[in-house]
Amino acid sequence: MSLVSFIGFALILVGLWGMLTRKNIIRIIIGFSIIDTGIHLVMVSIGYLPGRTAPIINSAVDKAQAASQIVDPIPSALVLTAIVIGLAITALMLTYAVRMYRERTSLNIDDYKELKW
Repeated sequence: MSLVSFIGFALILVGLWGMLTRKNIIRIIIGFSIIDTGIHLVMVSIGYLPGRTAPIINSAVDKAQAASQIVDPIPSALVLTAIVIGLAITALMLTYAVRMYRERTSLNIDDYKELKW
């Protein structure tokens, strides 16, 4: 396991700990963002292959040997898509947090009991 994978898994655990142990809504959202970043690091580390080049076929890469000389571009494309989706979800959660603060003037999760069973 590479160092990047280890750091990614550590970020996932730190974010999960932050989400489950904190009562402040902003800190919960930050924990979600840390988990998101850890998942991105793990996905990038899975797609990395040492000794290979970028997936651009030109004079530096022979077309017949391209499959064994380039990295797979799919994990990188998935990470870029996941970053955009994670940013949108984080923005939506922050918007909800601002709206909740305006209604109750509190960001403590224990102050919102209407939807709890």
